[in-house]
Amino acid sequence: MRKDKQATRKRHLTGERKLKKACVFLCGVLAAALATGCGSAMPDLTQEETDIISEYAVGVLLKYDKYNSGRLVDTSEYETAEEPAEEETAETPSEEEQTNPEESAEPTETVEEPEEAETAAATIEGYYGIPDFTFQYTGYDLTQSYPDGAEGEAMFFSMDATPGTQLLVLHFTATNTSSADQTLDMLSYGAKFRISVNGEKGESALTTMLLDDMETYRDVVPAGGSAALVSIVEVPQGTSVETIDFTLRGGEGNAVMKLQ
Repeated sequence: MRKDKQATRKRHLTGERKLKKACVFLCGVLAAALATGCGSAMPDLTQEETDIISEYAVGVLLKYDKYNSGRLVDTSEYETAEEPAEEETAETPSEEEQTNPEESAEPTETVEEPEEAETAAATIEGYYGIPDFTFQYTGYDLTQSYPDGAEGEAMFFSMDATPGTQLLVLHFTATNTSSADQTLDMLSYGAKFRISVNGEKGESALTTMLLDDMETYRDVVPAGGSAALVSIVEVPQGTSVETIDFTLRGGEGNAVMKLQ
């Protein structure tokens, strides 16, 4: 940087010397012109002639000043490198473009838990995959207690309806269709039932300690023989049974048997 300034200064000094020489030369020319009329008075010049001489003198001076840049002040040595362009900044959305997050957010859909699918069931044995047995609905009873049992008959277990209700006892027959004795273990098949009366909301069958409860029955049924089974639910006192929907529940979805 220091060397550049010294070189620039040297060029200016050289230009000034040449400019002084040009001025001396011009003055000599004018003196010679004036000396031509020696002893006579300085001729009068018109304003136009004076302007012509002035322009000529300026032209001569500029001609010999090759460092003249045509500007009043030479600022080339003071100019600095152009500043790098400002980096483009990300456009900020205007207030009009900005929206309320609550309004712009897409509405969240509420996912409802699907209801258990229900299909018509052909048979109990078909739904639970019970081999060598068939099940048949044989009717129902409305009673305050089960089993009724004759007086003096010993009963292992019995149950009574709660106040304001009565027991709806559904009767089924399980028949061994094979030629050999077979053990019927309903608990191992995970049998679960729901009973709906007159189109009302279904209620799960009562879990009991009855030996003939179809959900928990386990016993050996002789070849060609059968076993009487029941499924019980409580219904309001005075209910008149018109329709009964018997729902089989398991891992493959529910199935409905319309008993009547």
